[in-house]
Amino acid sequence: MDGEINLLTLLSLVVAVVAIIKLRSLLGRRTEEDESRIERKREAMNKQVAGAQSDKVVALPQRGRQAEPAEATVSVAEVEERIKAFAGADTQLATRLMDILRLDSTFEPETFIRGAKQAYEMIVTAFAEGNRRMLRDLLSADVLDSFSRAISEREQQNLVIDQSFVGINKADILEAEVSSKGIASITVRFVSQLISATRDKSGEIVDGDESRVKDVTDIWTFSRDISSKEARRNLNWKLVGTQSPN
Repeated sequence: MDGEINLLTLLSLVVAVVAIIKLRSLLGRRTEEDESRIERKREAMNKQVAGAQSDKVVALPQRGRQAEPAEATVSVAEVEERIKAFAGADTQLATRLMDILRLDSTFEPETFIRGAKQAYEMIVTAFAEGNRRMLRDLLSADVLDSFSRAISEREQQNLVIDQSFVGINKADILEAEVSSKGIASITVRFVSQLISATRDKSGEIVDGDESRVKDVTDIWTFSRDISSKEARRNLNWKLVGTQSPN
């Protein structure tokens, strides 16, 4: 009996030791699932950081933000040369862009175009979704009123836009000016591609084609007050006018 008890006790101890060793070997070891989960979290954090950095670099889509404009990292002379290269043979456009630069030393046309493209996609998408809150931060009062009325008419007819934004093929500055009150305006022509279909309440397509990529050309004018240091703290350019190409 004592021998059996000792044998059972010994076997129990062996099992316990093996279990402890196995547990210790697993603790601190990352499984493939753990690695995948950690990588997903790392990617999400990187996107958040990148998004925050992008907000600081591209001023146009910023919503309701007022901050001290960043100091120019290059000289005005260097930016003037960039403007001349950007405008090419259009000397009048170059002159008008330099007028903006003289009031706002942080202005660069390439940076503006990057922001304008982001704003264009945000506005087109928000309009299709009926997102008035997003539009409110990006449009002037007059343009917002026009867009809101179009959305309301669509809602009253129980119409829904099913849209996918494919991308922007081209974005060119056509005109620029600074008013006597220090209001800068820049007109941009966007050439984009969309997949868009309008459906009625039964889901039937009444306009557009859900399987066809459509080329769209829009001419939009953005505006910003750069008349004073205080005004320039508001980094937002707002959409103040839209038109279709001739």
